[in-house]
Amino acid sequence: MIKDVGDFGLPPHAAKNKEIVEQRLKDVADGTGLQETLTIEWRTKPQVVQVIDMPVDALYYNPGTHRIRAQRSYDPQLDRRLDEDPWRDESQNYLQDLLRAEPSDPSKRDKDFEALKQSLKDFRQNEPGLITREGILVNGNTRAAALRELGVENIRVAVLPDSCSWADINRVELSLQLRHDTRRPYSYINRLLTIDEQVEAGRPLKEVARDFRIRESTAEQDLWVLSCLRDLSERSSTGEVQLRLLDFEDAQERLREVHRAYAKESKADLQKAELLKENRLAAIVMNFSKTDVRLIEADFRGRYLEHRLPDELKAAPVAAPGRVIPGINRAVKAPAPQVSEARAFTDSVLRAKAVVRAKKKVPLAQWEQAAAVFEVAHRAVEDALEPAGKDARVRKRKQAAPDRLNDACQDIEQCITDMVLANASRTLDEEALDEAVLKLKATLKKLAQATARTIEVPGEGVEWLRDAVRQERRDSDA
Repeated sequence: MIKDVGDFGLPPHAAKNKEIVEQRLKDVADGTGLQETLTIEWRTKPQVVQVIDMPVDALYYNPGTHRIRAQRSYDPQLDRRLDEDPWRDESQNYLQDLLRAEPSDPSKRDKDFEALKQSLKDFRQNEPGLITREGILVNGNTRAAALRELGVENIRVAVLPDSCSWADINRVELSLQLRHDTRRPYSYINRLLTIDEQVEAGRPLKEVARDFRIRESTAEQDLWVLSCLRDLSERSSTGEVQLRLLDFEDAQERLREVHRAYAKESKADLQKAELLKENRLAAIVMNFSKTDVRLIEADFRGRYLEHRLPDELKAAPVAAPGRVIPGINRAVKAPAPQVSEARAFTDSVLRAKAVVRAKKKVPLAQWEQAAAVFEVAHRAVEDALEPAGKDARVRKRKQAAPDRLNDACQDIEQCITDMVLANASRTLDEEALDEAVLKLKATLKKLAQATARTIEVPGEGVEWLRDAVRQERRDSDA
């Protein structure tokens, strides 16, 4: 195995494992039976590698696996020790615990892991894992953890070429993970981190998106979300505690909707977009549902929340001065006061939640104070969402009828196109079309009658409809 920048070195029993691997590869090559192989993507080309059996206890979990990249921060002390020496028993045991844990809460066992273990117990391995010649698991870390729990002695693994580096390991792991099969997908945060890692390594975003089988715009959205989460994590820091990226593991859809709303609003008004983003992120931190978060717009604080907040959560931050871009002496405007106030509220919620999450690491008095702040903020937002929801339902009712008519207009436009195409190919069913037009005529009469009952001062469009129906009635009476 070739060493390169940023690698984790070699495990203690690398030489012994290499001897075992090479002997077993030789035994397979010398044998006369059917040989099992695995095709991988090796340095942009397909490569067939041999499969052998290896003692599962002789193999090492990959400290660089993307499957638990975010979860490593669950225990900062063990995470640091893992960076210092990934091959010691303590580090390997920590990796094993994370592989068996729920991605959003590593203190709990993952139901998917239990299902995998049961499947291995009932049906054994469906496909081989993948290792280096030194015994480092490139693919199949979770399966190895499950087999160890089951007491299975051996695991089927394919073997990478001897010239592999840590860069090769990362690329091969990613290419195998993105195959269309029954393999467990990366958790949301780990997928974001992997995309970011690939882009930081210099790969074009378009190429990374293609590997992940997503649109380039989706990859851009993912990077935007990750940037927001890193910002939230930094802003939550208070003393020795702060929120981790994995604390947002279950917020995938809500975060994506924040990006869509922000992108749409920023085209018209960047300040309103920032307000909307801060308001919604605060609600996500407080774990409000996707439906609730959708009710929050740029004016949410001013219209619904401000008068419900206690004074300690209203405190406006010191106005940030505008900054100057070095080299060109051009000033950059400071954030608007409303945006600064929204950020200050989000910061208060973030710091309170970080302390609440770290109950065992902070003094009881500090925890109680943070819990009280979080509860007051949550109650204020919850109370503000009630009138916001009522107003949203009223707006929806007001817009329902016009929206349906606009949809009907689009359908009629499509109908015109279909008629032209059908006429050109002489496949138009004129009798059926005539029946449909008569139905449209009857429906327009009903619409005119409805406007007469509901609209006192008709506009140009409604007046035209009424005149057309009245004229049709006069013509039929004549």
